[in-house]
Amino acid sequence: MKAIDVHVHIVPLFGYARIVGPEIAGAMRKYYRAQEEEVLKTEEEMADDFRSLDLKAIIIGFDAESNSGIPKIENDYVAGLVQKYPDTFIGAWAMVDPWKGQMAVKEVERAVKELGMIGVKFQAVHQGFFPDDRRFYPIYEKCTELKVPVSFHVGNTGLGAGLPGGGGFRLSYVRPVPHIDNIAADFPDLTIIMIHPAWPWHEEQIAVLLHKGNVYADLSGYAPRYFPESIKREVNGRLQDKFMYGSDYPDIQPKRWLDEFESGGYKPEVIEKVLYKNAQRILNLKS
Repeated sequence: MKAIDVHVHIVPLFGYARIVGPEIAGAMRKYYRAQEEEVLKTEEEMADDFRSLDLKAIIIGFDAESNSGIPKIENDYVAGLVQKYPDTFIGAWAMVDPWKGQMAVKEVERAVKELGMIGVKFQAVHQGFFPDDRRFYPIYEKCTELKVPVSFHVGNTGLGAGLPGGGGFRLSYVRPVPHIDNIAADFPDLTIIMIHPAWPWHEEQIAVLLHKGNVYADLSGYAPRYFPESIKREVNGRLQDKFMYGSDYPDIQPKRWLDEFESGGYKPEVIEKVLYKNAQRILNLKS
């Protein structure tokens, strides 16, 4: 095993158009400079993309039904792919719609206890909520009880990028300070992952990572050559135990990410930590 990719979207042949609509899907491809053939693949082709590089992947469902009106990708389907391709997909993030209240809390418990999912992922821009709104705290209480991590998108997003009004999506939902900082302070026993380098608020992200011992980050959503300089410095220095490899597949292909990271001037021991050792420890994965 070369690496563990902790941020992999499963987008079968229906593609992002089924999840976000054709206009926003087109804007996302343009934002990431992704080719359509890279994002429209069968399940087997997706598994092969990782298998061929000797990678393991943690895959992600989708549920922003209340805010978007778009049907979710069921957690059962995503968990089923872990059973179908256990040599490649070694775990899955559940995704729950925070606006569903107690239904969301119950789905977290079901996803973890019955489906074996490793934690819960949120995309506050698409789901349309401030993560530190106390109405959503019962979900985090359940995750704390179950001893599973939660992950939150932070920073800019390809959703609606370049469209008038950003397609109606609001970036105010995804600032590390105050939102992630507040949750981390209120739930010190909860492991929290900030998804992506949080540009343009990456300095806030660094502050939270330094200050809150229960907060970590993945490096998905950006090709490594575009990491902010301060993120590069912290990955290679005092925060080297806090960052994990994630690609944001299929928008960023794993080979490109790995090639750029491994040639980016990082210390050998840092590369090893980021590519798999940190994920094994932070997410309590089997070696």
